[in-house]
Amino acid sequence: MSAELNIPSDVSPEAVFGAELRRLRHAEGWSLDGLGNRLGYSGTMIGYWERAKRPVPEEAVTAAEGVFGLKGELVALWKEINPKAPPRWFRQWPKIESAARLLRFWEPLLVPGILQTEQYARAVLRAEPGATKEKVEEALKSRLCRQSIFSRPNPPTVQFVIDEGVLHRSVEGAAVMHEQLTYLLTLMDKITIQVVPLSVGMNCGLLGGFAIAHVPGAPDAAYLETASNGQVTDRVEEVEAISLRYDTIRAWAHPVHVTRDLLKETIVRYEQ
Repeated sequence: MSAELNIPSDVSPEAVFGAELRRLRHAEGWSLDGLGNRLGYSGTMIGYWERAKRPVPEEAVTAAEGVFGLKGELVALWKEINPKAPPRWFRQWPKIESAARLLRFWEPLLVPGILQTEQYARAVLRAEPGATKEKVEEALKSRLCRQSIFSRPNPPTVQFVIDEGVLHRSVEGAAVMHEQLTYLLTLMDKITIQVVPLSVGMNCGLLGGFAIAHVPGAPDAAYLETASNGQVTDRVEEVEAISLRYDTIRAWAHPVHVTRDLLKETIVRYEQ
């Protein structure tokens, strides 16, 4: 295999990679589940990669190198078709997000990325250690593009539950917070937003944010936030556990009409 590719214009790079992964698997005589077990992913996910339905995470490519006994060939191919790969978690989730019919989010610390205004998002991205202006603007563009799902002719059902502390944590000052919370209020005509009051105190949601996606004809998938990057999983037992946590957190949240009133009250506090 050569890293110098001559990919026809009518064939996507993802399809080329998927075909090569399938060829290697067949050469070993492994089923989708057989390869999946060796890589730590479901056979269904392997099938998605081979059919170019989902982006392949870099760590999976590295693991595949080992199980196939390769010496960098597959990694070189992956890098060739991903010349400017975004952050690791961002390689899978947006594609899942865009195909979903139902999205559920929980966020205990910040406004969820897909709901962030440009100035709020830029401030959050600048806080990343080692972030350069170029990296921030590149990540910002990707983050804002995700919001296009709200204006599609047939948008997904989207539900957000956020901690009340998110409304009071000032990001880049009063003007940015006023704009951000006003934007959330306008979006409530299209999506569901509920706030968990501070009076709830300690709850399982404070352990970290996550999102759950239901894609027709595919297993549900979940994205879990971590300190350094994110993790995407479609393992049934993991997604079920995360869904149960979401339902538990949502049971503590204000109803939508109370959340709307709380947003209005908080927006007034940020007026200058």
